[in-house]
Amino acid sequence: MNHFYQSTADPFLVKYQLIFSYLFLGIVITLFFNIDHNLWLIVQKSVSDAYIQVSTFVAGTLLLFYTLEKSFKIDIGVVLQKNRKLEVILSSFLGALPGCGGAIIVLTQYIRGKISFGSVVATLTATMGDAAFLLIAKEPLTGLSIMLVGFIVGTFSGLIVNLIHSKYFLKLTGCDIIKSNLKSDVYKASKKLDILWMTLIIPGFLIGILSAFQIDLDSFFKSNLVKNPITLYGFIAGSLCFIMWVIPILSGFKYQPSTNKDNIFRRTVSDTNFITGWVILAFLTFELIVYFFDIDLSIIFQSYVYLIPLIAILIGFLPGCGPQVLVTTMYLSGFIPLSAQIGNAIANDGDALFPAIALHPKAALIATLYSAVPALIFSYSYLFFFE
Repeated sequence: MNHFYQSTADPFLVKYQLIFSYLFLGIVITLFFNIDHNLWLIVQKSVSDAYIQVSTFVAGTLLLFYTLEKSFKIDIGVVLQKNRKLEVILSSFLGALPGCGGAIIVLTQYIRGKISFGSVVATLTATMGDAAFLLIAKEPLTGLSIMLVGFIVGTFSGLIVNLIHSKYFLKLTGCDIIKSNLKSDVYKASKKLDILWMTLIIPGFLIGILSAFQIDLDSFFKSNLVKNPITLYGFIAGSLCFIMWVIPILSGFKYQPSTNKDNIFRRTVSDTNFITGWVILAFLTFELIVYFFDIDLSIIFQSYVYLIPLIAILIGFLPGCGPQVLVTTMYLSGFIPLSAQIGNAIANDGDALFPAIALHPKAALIATLYSAVPALIFSYSYLFFFE
């Protein structure tokens, strides 16, 4: 899920991105001080919480991961090819890592005809996608436990699939492999915005750590001029992340896995913005549904408790991380049980499903259906025995 923008776009678009971003930030700062409305307060808090509670930790994790990757010159694709006996285990491990980057690496190797279909099932079963960052940031022990479960379930699922099918099952043809190497235009980001982004994330990371220990920084730093300075800071920084993610999409450019492993900061900025965008949308969706419809979701879900894990698993079939982040948000808010979160985590494939659908839809469909089996078993087992 390393969405790195390369330099094939018109430089005018980069300048446009910079101007529009500053204009957007100016507007949201003005609105922050002049609109005192419940709806606007919900938007402010949702964007700020997404940045402080999730984005800062995502940025720190990715920065560490990419730095280690570059320092030790790790090439996951080569590692997979050189360790055939451990292929499924390594694929499951990569899938279990927070985010979609590891799973996309495995899918890339499969599309090139380098690894087995069992490895695809292993990584898609193990991956929780970007929702893992949110869960780890809020409930570290639960997040790490689900990652471990995903790794174990993914490994066994992949090994069983390889026993059922031959190593050539659903292999791509030479024409398909050539097709997968075709690239579309991608977006060139502004270096000035990247610098501003990195400048904001440094104190943001410290704020995130202190907030995780339930320290009310707004009360500590409040003044007559600014009542909630930390919320304002998170709102401004989160808005910057969101607009930097949205503009390339509005400009008609597509994300693609990064091939430039040397630009650590650009990869960190791009990937964090992608995750932040979905987390903001998930937070807003949840909060606005409750606000507009004035409903008590806990009562609704308690009435259909035995169907909730199944619904969460079905949502896991949807490609992309947005729906999965929403499920995790509802779990963290106490509206769905842990069994539903477990089922969704095992069933969902995150963004890794997109390249599989685009280049080998049959393999994507079958791998997704295979992941549903352990998802149903583990989610309902946890529901009946522990909840």
